[in-house]
This record gives sequence, structure tokens and C-alpha cells, in this order.
Amino acid sequence: MSGAFLDWALETFSGYVAADELYEGPYCVLSAVDNRQYKRILYEVLDHDPHHDDITAFLGRLKTALHARTLTLKGITTDGSALYPEPIRTVFGKVPHQLCTFHVIKELTQGVLKAVAKERERLATSKPALKRGRPSSKDKGARRLARKSKSIQQQVNALFQERFLFVTRRLTPSERQRLMAISRGLPHLRKLREIMEHIYALFDRRCHTQTAMGKLKKLRQWVTRFTWIGDALKKVFAPTLEKALTFLDDKLLPATSNAVERGNRRHRKKQKSVYRVRSKVCLEGRIALDMLRESRAEGREQTTRALHQARRGDT
Repeated sequence: MSGAFLDWALETFSGYVAADELYEGPYCVLSAVDNRQYKRILYEVLDHDPHHDDITAFLGRLKTALHARTLTLKGITTDGSALYPEPIRTVFGKVPHQLCTFHVIKELTQGVLKAVAKERERLATSKPALKRGRPSSKDKGARRLARKSKSIQQQVNALFQERFLFVTRRLTPSERQRLMAISRGLPHLRKLREIMEHIYALFDRRCHTQTAMGKLKKLRQWVTRFTWIGDALKKVFAPTLEKALTFLDDKLLPATSNAVERGNRRHRKKQKSVYRVRSKVCLEGRIALDMLRESRAEGREQTTRALHQARRGDT
């Protein structure tokens, strides 16, 4: 990357960087983006799966670019991959390392949904066995079993269709009423929803990291008491959850790596809309062109504004 482009990308450097990798066929694209200004700073296309040496060399380039301009890295955000912690410590030392809360919460919500799915399976197998055909009007026992089977099936269907209520961050009064209705007779599922609400409370910006760590300790003790959960919420005990709370002590440190994810989504969308051969040279050229367009966006806006003013006859 040319020095002129780096000067543009780092002229308003916020001090916070998001780093991530994008897998494109047999290639891997490493990216570093200003996590507040949303400017891509560096990228590298690899023809193999990245390892610690690749990440260390890539972060070394970033450190060199910042040092040449007397800039300081205040924090770095990555996903939950094991590729980054060791190279970050090697290159930047004790710089705050924030794990993307989106990836952490995603794993926890998947665990909750799996627990709800297991409960649906248990309910489905608990339906009484019925004889073929409609039960006789004189056979009260068979009719009672048929009503019970129908009721259980309706509850199974409701748990599937409304499963998002167990992981939604905020529930409206009507949604909470619906949740209470579909979980009637299943108090453990209601506890599961309470656990999810406590998980969301950990990431409240009004708290400090130390306060959130105290909440996390109580949450882990609470989850341990419910043996029926099994491995559904094992991510609650993962050290990545503790690393995801780093942003609470720095109000300017973004909680997620959304800055770099936006560039990755734009890249994937372009790949789907236009067919091109996936080669290392092609990927590097496409990303470089995207960065060039981004660097000239402000100038294009000024030119467009001037043309519109001239067309209207404004001075």
C-alpha cells in the first residue's frame, strides 16, 4: 500500500483498530480497519490458512505504519479466533484487546436455542400413543389422550415458531405475555430466558468491567445449579466471555468489529453479483480499487455538490 494512501487512512486515526480475516475460496484476506472512522488501513491476501506468523507479520506492518506517523494504538478488536491473542501480545504488548461481543453473544444464543430444541424433542416423545383413526365418542379415555396429544403438539409448534422470544434482547409486553403462554408448565424454559437476560446485562455500557465480572461470577454459579442445561451454555464458562467485557472500561473502544465486517460484506456482495476468477492478483486488485474509491469519495461528493449548485445557478 502506497504511503499517500496510508497518510489519508491515518490522517484522522482514532486509535482503535478492528482486525479480521475473510476466507474467499482457497485464499484468506487479512484486514485492519479504523474501528471508529471506518477506513481500511491495511490488507493482505494469503494463499493458505493464516497462522500466528502471518498475523504477527501483518500486525508488524500496522505497528510500523503507526510508528512512522507517531500514532498510538489504544485498543484492538477481533473476533473470537485463537489466531490473534498471542500475536497481539507479541507486537503491541499490553494494548487492550477486545473480543467482538457479537460473536460471543451469537454462540450463547445458539446454545439457548439448542436447549429449546431439546425440550421440543422431549415434548414430542412424551405424546401418548394413539390408535389409528378418530377415537370413539364412547371411549372417554381415548378422547382424553387425543386431546392431550393435540395440546402437546400445539405447544411444540409454538416453541418452534416463537423460539426467537428466548433470545431476543428486549421483549415488548405482548411478546413477554406470549412467552409466558408457550412456556406454561415448563418453568425451566422460563429460567433459560432469565439466564439470557442476565447475559445481556453483562454488556451494559453503564457498568465497568469489574462490575460485569462480578455479575459473570454470580451467573456462572447460577448456571452450574441447573444440571439439565448440560453443555448448552458451556460458553458462559469460556475465557472469551471475560475478554469481551474489556470495552466497558473504555467508552471509546467499540464493542464489536463491525467496521471490518462492513468491508467484508461489501466484498462478498460484489463477488456474488459479478463473476470473476478467484486469484490472488484479482483479489488484491479488487480490494485496492475499493480502497481507492473510498479515499476519493469525499472529493467526488464535493464535485457533485459543486455541479448541482452550478446547475441551479447558485453562487
